[in-house]
Amino acid sequence: MVEKVIWPAYLDAAKSRRDGRRVPVDLAVEAPTPDEIAEAVGQVGYDAVIERDVAYPRQPWTRTGRVRVEGADDDAKTDLLQAVAAYVAALRE
Repeated sequence: MVEKVIWPAYLDAAKSRRDGRRVPVDLAVEAPTPDEIAEAVGQVGYDAVIERDVAYPRQPWTRTGRVRVEGADDDAKTDLLQAVAAYVAALRE
């Protein structure tokens, strides 16, 4: 089974596409945390595993953590990221 990984940088509104953001800026949020992402993954219907002591490869000096999504083999990663970003934004309201 292939797992998908969601780094907080993928959803961060403060980052450019070049810096790693993978969702449109209107779906992105400021400084998302792995906990928020994991909760949103659960809302979408998948199991999430938080790995806290890892660094995003484009910023190896900062340990931001990441979320592994289990059981999301069949879905496109872009669709998953957009759904998770929408839930993270809704959690903050």
